[in-house]
Amino acid sequence: MIKAFYATRQWALWAYGGGLLLTTSLWLQVQMTVAYNYWNRDFYDLLYRAGEYHDKPSEGIQLFLEKLISMNYVLSGFEGEPSFVVIAFPYIFLAVFTGWFTRIYGLRWRQAMTFDYIPRWRAVEQEIEGASQRIQEDCNRFARIVESLGLQVVRAVMTLIAFIPILYGLSDKIDIPVLRDIEGSLVWGALIVSLGGLVISWFVGWKLPGLEYNNQKVEAAFRKELVLGEDDKVNHADPLTLQGFFRGIRRNYQRLYLHYSYFDCWSSSYDQFMTIFPYLVMAPSLFTGIITLGIMTQVSNAFARVHGGFSLFLHNWTTITELRSIWKRLHEFEDNLDRYAVPTPA
Repeated sequence: MIKAFYATRQWALWAYGGGLLLTTSLWLQVQMTVAYNYWNRDFYDLLYRAGEYHDKPSEGIQLFLEKLISMNYVLSGFEGEPSFVVIAFPYIFLAVFTGWFTRIYGLRWRQAMTFDYIPRWRAVEQEIEGASQRIQEDCNRFARIVESLGLQVVRAVMTLIAFIPILYGLSDKIDIPVLRDIEGSLVWGALIVSLGGLVISWFVGWKLPGLEYNNQKVEAAFRKELVLGEDDKVNHADPLTLQGFFRGIRRNYQRLYLHYSYFDCWSSSYDQFMTIFPYLVMAPSLFTGIITLGIMTQVSNAFARVHGGFSLFLHNWTTITELRSIWKRLHEFEDNLDRYAVPTPA
């Protein structure tokens, strides 16, 4: 799976050159999110001070428009503070490019895996259960999930590197007795709630990988009977036989959906609580005048970024569950290819 793409000279340029290009694009996007974090603070501070411009509204409107659509940052040789459009439009371009190139990257990975398996499979005389599905469907799903999840991991690491210092510095604005005495309390808080959420998610969703694996097995058996029926409807694809296969599919899906309901209930509740958590922590500082509305929104944004980085695996638990089941199937397939390989004559 991994060696077919990263350990062959044929795919080295795509594997490492493409990976470097994606990493560079992600790094630029993270820098733009940092710029947006500071822009967000200044913009909401301007709105917070709107009452100061009641006697001079034209000046207030000018400052408001400069924050949104001014190109002075570019025209002055990238000096000063960028406006929203200066941050947003390059970010949109990079995000679209990254999404497109990531899909191409995943397709190349799938191609490398597929044509690594095919000659090995053709050289095996023993029939391997579900071989066609593993070469066609599982390779496709594995490549798509890994390229998407891998990109998120790289983005999360870069985001943590960029935003932890910001959130650490903002922690001294807390006005809650216990927390204000702890350096970097917002960072530690984000880490603790993220790890706690991950542990609870593991307990809530511990049955999901096995159910996903069983789901692929019963689907493969149903599909195989249909494929055999295309060539021989007399001996295969009998309605009663297919109904028996489908009962297995339905039974497994019902169990799978039930456990996903438990997990979704926990995940949604957790996400809703984390939305208000930074506001609960920073509200005393806002009402005592220690911070402005702009700083509060900056804290909320930075906390969301850091917490999102720490909670990557929690928010992708169902995807990771699916990936584990696919990995298990492909690993079994590779073991069977090696086990039943015809020895090469000396």
